[in-house]
Amino acid sequence: MTGLDEHPPAPEADAISVADLVRDVAIALHDGDSATAANLVIGLHPRDLADVIELLSPEHRVALIHALGPAFNYDVLSEIDEAVRDQLSEALPNELLAKAVTELDTDDAAYLIENLEEEDREEILAQLPKGERAALERQLEYPEDSAGRLMQSDFVAVAPYWTVGQVIEHARETDDLPETFSEIFVVDPAFRVVGSVDLSRLLRTKKDVPVSDIMEADLDTVLATADQEEVARQFERYNLISAPVIDEHGKLVGVITVDDVVEVIQDEADEDMRALGGVGDESIGDSVVQTAKSRVPWLIVNLGTAVLASFVIKIFDATIEQMVALAVLMPVVASIGGNAGTQTMTVTVRALATNKLGAANAPRIISRETMVGLLNGLVLSAIMALIVFLWFGSSRLGAVIGTAMIVNLLAAALAGILIPLALDRLKLDPAPASGVFVSMITDCVGFFAFLGLASLILF
Repeated sequence: MTGLDEHPPAPEADAISVADLVRDVAIALHDGDSATAANLVIGLHPRDLADVIELLSPEHRVALIHALGPAFNYDVLSEIDEAVRDQLSEALPNELLAKAVTELDTDDAAYLIENLEEEDREEILAQLPKGERAALERQLEYPEDSAGRLMQSDFVAVAPYWTVGQVIEHARETDDLPETFSEIFVVDPAFRVVGSVDLSRLLRTKKDVPVSDIMEADLDTVLATADQEEVARQFERYNLISAPVIDEHGKLVGVITVDDVVEVIQDEADEDMRALGGVGDESIGDSVVQTAKSRVPWLIVNLGTAVLASFVIKIFDATIEQMVALAVLMPVVASIGGNAGTQTMTVTVRALATNKLGAANAPRIISRETMVGLLNGLVLSAIMALIVFLWFGSSRLGAVIGTAMIVNLLAAALAGILIPLALDRLKLDPAPASGVFVSMITDCVGFFAFLGLASLILF
């Protein structure tokens, strides 16, 4: 094979797995057969090609993009994981990135170049048409996780006195309108939004009707500096498909669509899940050093809390020496408390992230979790007391571990909800820190309750 097929058939998802496709592409690139590698992926949907690129090694990612040449769909760059996209932005030539920026929506273009060195970014921006450069520079001025960075700068805006016919002619004759849009915004002379018209309603209306007669004036707007999580909640709460973005003066500067918000919801859910596991912002594409740096801080904190729990055990070392069964049963108390605390903490952190938990209902939820902890403690303590009696033949030892489990499950319930609430009140992210401190409390309380009761009752 000496070149790319003119019209190669698109690979079928059922015919070949992504893993097999990645393997074949990697082999072709390793052998220097870039044409074969390119033909293997031509015709793939941008999302599927993004998956392939993410699974390749860093050097093969760049080689595949170069092999595709003009056939490379720049939309792939908006589908790729952020860490991989940043790696590609650093590795690809600025000329290619400049072409990509002109093809992508302004929000995706901003993500592509936002983390580049200032010199590289300026070189790319210098290659853009004046209007596109101004729009992109304006978008890059907004905070990273704000609505201004999430929005698209391309939209359709008309005056309220225009007729439907004028709007249709404007859409047909103007070259720099978005390729796809479903809503037209109505603005006053100061470019403040006064309403919107759904495209389907516009097309069903007679041409001589003024836009002001058919526009929807009750419009949900988004402030450009608003946090993207707040925007996502607004879309979810009011079932929005799109929303105009305004600056501090009320001027229309962009539009956010539901597909952008879906990505935000997915990203925020992933971020919360990673934070609960103490792994920060790492991704599957990170290097060994980057991954280790992301994980080690909270592991060090966790090491400190584990040492603290060991000090609690050390206090009762003489008690443990007198009854080996205590050493056998200690992990049960700590483990069940840790799991119960994690359950409560997970629900609490998620409720805080979605604004479902606040000062108004916090007392009721705290009371509920306390009662749940007590009920779970009674059930599990009865089961464990019976197991200990049958195992070791000691009713007193069964009573000790049963009582300790009740105490620890109550502590787990309270820690699981009070620690995230306290961190949130202090304006700290409760997701990464809560797990470590909840584990510390359940371990320390569990060991102290179990060994303390054993020293009082059994000896």
